[in-house]
Amino acid sequence: QEQLVESGGGLVQAGGSLRLSCAASGRTFNSYIMGWFRQAAGKEREFVATISRAGFSTYYTDSANGRFTISRDNAKNTVFLQMNSLKPEDTAVYYCAASRKNWGPRTSKNEYDYWGQGTQVTVSS
Repeated sequence: QEQLVESGGGLVQAGGSLRLSCAASGRTFNSYIMGWFRQAAGKEREFVATISRAGFSTYYTDSANGRFTISRDNAKNTVFLQMNSLKPEDTAVYYCAASRKNWGPRTSKNEYDYWGQGTQVTVSS
């Protein structure tokens, strides 16, 4: 079973950048597709980005495409989300998740098996 711990959230002005990290505790990290989701107050949790097991394939929601970059370091059991040109509408709790499914890509939260506790990102205007 994977335990996931996010870090790197915080308060940033619009146009700024943040880099989120998600560290996994298990020894089979490279067997999982990894994803980032976010949940704004009063809204459903939504897909942001996902990356394949070896990191060669990525997929983004339209609002993140061109601004966010997902990457992973399998040697360090860590997945990252680099967020640039942040907007107030990016404000949310960001969650990383691990999926045992094959690469699709996987964009539904129901396709993910393990979740972190989330990290708050607040973008001020």
